Amino acid sequence: MEFPKFKAATVQTSPVFLNVEKTVDKAISFIVEASKNGAQLIAFPEVFVAGYPYWNWIMTPVQGSKWYEQLYKNSVAVSDPAITRICEAAKTNNITVVIGINERGDSYGEIYNTNLIIDNHGKLIGKHRKLVPTWAEKLTWTSGDGSSLKVYKTKIGPIGTLACGENTNTLARFTLLSQGELIHIANYISLPVAPPDYNMAEAIKIRAAAHSFEGKLFTIVSCSTISKEIVDALRPDVPNVDELLTRKNSAFSGFIGPNGAVIGEPLIDDEGMVYADIDLEKCIQPKQMHDILGHYNRFDIFDLRVNVAPTRKITFIDNHDDFNKK
Repeated sequence: MEFPKFKAATVQTSPVFLNVEKTVDKAISFIVEASKNGAQLIAFPEVFVAGYPYWNWIMTPVQGSKWYEQLYKNSVAVSDPAITRICEAAKTNNITVVIGINERGDSYGEIYNTNLIIDNHGKLIGKHRKLVPTWAEKLTWTSGDGSSLKVYKTKIGPIGTLACGENTNTLARFTLLSQGELIHIANYISLPVAPPDYNMAEAIKIRAAAHSFEGKLFTIVSCSTISKEIVDALRPDVPNVDELLTRKNSAFSGFIGPNGAVIGEPLIDDEGMVYADIDLEKCIQPKQMHDILGHYNRFDIFDLRVNVAPTRKITFIDNHDDFNKK
């Protein structure tokens, strides 16, 4: 049995706001740099392509409507050329990529907060749609379903992912753990508009540490930042936007080991990319103590059922031919 060892990279930066092509250019530049530095996995922030709906938090729904339209126009389908470019970059640079996108649905009112998992051969092996948009996000995103609660086998190990607040969902996290997850990608956005007593960076670290400690695995956190470009774009509609979107301790990116401790120095608020060496063999000893998938659980007492069927919007029933035969 093999226990992969590899270098991983995680990115903390902002997208080119509501610009798919330029954001993909930026993502590819990070992919190339990470690969040159020996990384076999790179994680990008939540909805990195191509922006987060901050207007939901600082404008009324009516004011934010025009911004939703811009976001929809800059959402992507997984078959779009922009995603093909990212897949090609993953293949060319022999690196696994996990990246957040605004995924365009069939209806103009349908956008999903989606994480893509692209292997080192450039194949899109999976996508996870955020199950429940958090708080004000419900003004923008459609909920995903259980069909995307999956763990994906890759050259470097089994990977699962959840976006932002759903890393607080204990049952969603256990669903991934139960499928053998050993590498968890948790991606976030910077959220300075959280309540005054809510330290976003610390909250991100706590959630990552909880999942790593409970599951005895590695968590890789990637969080976006808020660029001056984003602030300036929203200023005409929100004059006090600087006050609302520039609070410190709003972004955390880094690595958590199977013991729940931070590996190396994380990025807090600052833009950049950091690396860590991942050794999946280090998941063994902690599981000897508390393996909630085996000896440290009672499945005769606890029974979790997960509906993994894709949501069906409509079922067409045509009994006309049967009626005519009678």
